[in-house]
Amino acid sequence: MKTPWWFLHKTPLAFLLLPISLVYYFFSRIVFLFRKINVYKSRRPIICIGNILAGGVGKTPIVRAVANFLDAPVVMRGYKKSAKTGNVGDEATMLMRDGLQIHVGNRKANLVILNKQASENAPIVMDDGFQNPKIKKDISVLVFDEGLGYGNGFLLPAGPLRETKKAFKRANAVIVIRNSKPRRGFFIPKNIPIFYAKTQTFSPYETDEKLYAFAGIGYPEKFFSSLKNVVGKKAFSDHYQYTDNDLEDLIKKAKNKKAKLVTTEKDWVRLPDWAKDKIKYARLDMNIDSAFFNWLKENLQCLH
Repeated sequence: MKTPWWFLHKTPLAFLLLPISLVYYFFSRIVFLFRKINVYKSRRPIICIGNILAGGVGKTPIVRAVANFLDAPVVMRGYKKSAKTGNVGDEATMLMRDGLQIHVGNRKANLVILNKQASENAPIVMDDGFQNPKIKKDISVLVFDEGLGYGNGFLLPAGPLRETKKAFKRANAVIVIRNSKPRRGFFIPKNIPIFYAKTQTFSPYETDEKLYAFAGIGYPEKFFSSLKNVVGKKAFSDHYQYTDNDLEDLIKKAKNKKAKLVTTEKDWVRLPDWAKDKIKYARLDMNIDSAFFNWLKENLQCLH
């Protein structure tokens, strides 16, 4: 689904949905406490990269950077699997393209398999799962986008928050992705280590080339604003499965504007082969403060 427009604003509709948010909160707390029974403790250290906002904060590039740094396998749910992504999901396909070892599906089942590898003791990176208490995390890192902050500050469905800010008590550190337009009122508690990251988008075309951009991600405007010379844009719902008609329509619109079609890597891996030959993606690089990796190494050493 598309990210609801009221997630970033305290609109009348958001206030109308607040009673449902209260029900969601109490129900989610009950489920959370119930699921803490029989917690699975991994033999190998678990590093959870999570968030408390519903999608779109830029977590996957952080997972990629951490897994590459540690040469660690990644366990993830594999949201929106399809034949176009080898039935593992677009995010998993992205990470696989980087040469990472990805295990998709039930996280606990995959952890059990990885822990049976007697010769392996390296850490395991868990993509998402911060709200899953059935798995004991050794290190939990929350990711935020400075431009999104906490959205309108309300819980689902009135706002984007999966849980309240009390969640910081369960986190060991926070990574904040810098934004040229920081959201007002966004702050992180001072009693938790905070590190910063910066994204850089590389267009596959020359800077003077007109671009028609499209994306099916949580907050597509983040992608559109990262490009230059955009003369047209089209947003789809997160993890959208493009049809041939969709793509033919996009190609036609770009041609009418004498522009080149461009999308995200996450969208590109969901395209059929014929479209991949005609459409390019803009590469996103995530640069995390070196202080974070020093902190991570120190904390992993303390686990031994």
